[in-house]
Amino acid sequence: IRMWAITAGYHRYFSHRSYKTNRVMQFFIAFLGQTSAQRGAIWWAAVHRHHHLHSDTPEDVHSPRHFGFWYSHFGWIFNPKNWEPDPGTVRDLTQYRELVILNKTNYTPAILLGFGMWLWGGWPMLVVGFFWSTVALYHGTFSINSLSHEWGSQRYLTGDDSRNNF
Repeated sequence: IRMWAITAGYHRYFSHRSYKTNRVMQFFIAFLGQTSAQRGAIWWAAVHRHHHLHSDTPEDVHSPRHFGFWYSHFGWIFNPKNWEPDPGTVRDLTQYRELVILNKTNYTPAILLGFGMWLWGGWPMLVVGFFWSTVALYHGTFSINSLSHEWGSQRYLTGDDSRNNF
C-alpha cells in the first residue's frame, strides 16, 4: 500500500499530475505516502520535477552518469543541497494549505505508523512490519534512480540515460 502511495501518488499524481482526484483523497494519498518516510509529497514532487528538467545532467540531483551508482541510489538524499528544492516547481501544490502543513511534518506520519505497529504487535511488528518494510520501500524507490538509468533498453533517443527495465 505504501509503495502504491509512492508510485501512483507521489510520482504519477503529485509529480506528473497524471490524474485528478478530490482534496480529501489528495490529502489521504499524501499522508499515506509520508508513512514511507520519504518526506512530503510537495518535497518529493519538487525533487522529481527538478530531475525531469535536468535529467542526467550535472544539475540532476541523482544522476548515475555524473555522480555514480551509489550516490544516485541513496547518497543524494543525505546531501543538504537537496533538502530544500526549488519551490517554484510546485506552485500548483503549495496552494493547498493542508499539503503545505503535512509537508512540514516530514516524518510524523511514518512515526505514527511505526508506533501503531509497535502497539499492534510489539517489537517484532515494529522491526519487521515497519523498519524492514521501510528499508525495502527505500530501495524500491531508489532503484529507479540508479538501476533504471544504468541497465535496460532505450526505445527512443531522449538525450538522457533513462531505460525500460521490463
